[in-house]
Amino acid sequence: MMKGIYDQMKKVKDVMSTDVDFCTPKDNIFEVATKMEQDDVGIIPIIDEGELKGVITDRDLAIRGTAAKKPGSTSVTDVMSQDLVTVTPDMTVEAAAELMSKHQIRRLPVVVNRHLVGIVSLGDLATDPRTDEFASTALSDISED
Repeated sequence: MMKGIYDQMKKVKDVMSTDVDFCTPKDNIFEVATKMEQDDVGIIPIIDEGELKGVITDRDLAIRGTAAKKPGSTSVTDVMSQDLVTVTPDMTVEAAAELMSKHQIRRLPVVVNRHLVGIVSLGDLATDPRTDEFASTALSDISED
């Protein structure tokens, strides 16, 4: 029996990063920035009681973190993005790349029942010869004005 084309497509779970560091709503943006630097990543998920509540990207820190200009250390909840676009591990990488293109984003949290199980990025898609075409198209769409 032949598998359908969708059964043969690479899934998000095949390319996503699973060793993902995170912060909680009780943390501040200094802790987020420190984790980004230590882990050499551009996104830190915000997890509360096991559930994904938001993310902070390097762009969020640069734009919202600096703009907040509040005395002391700014809370992650003041800076994090909460209107998230997410994927599931069983989605195809093509569907993930289409979401990245449509929403002009480079990274997607991978969730199961609101629990973070990984992150998939354009870089993850670009490193596999079977999915680099999707990454290239998504990057082109994201880079458009």
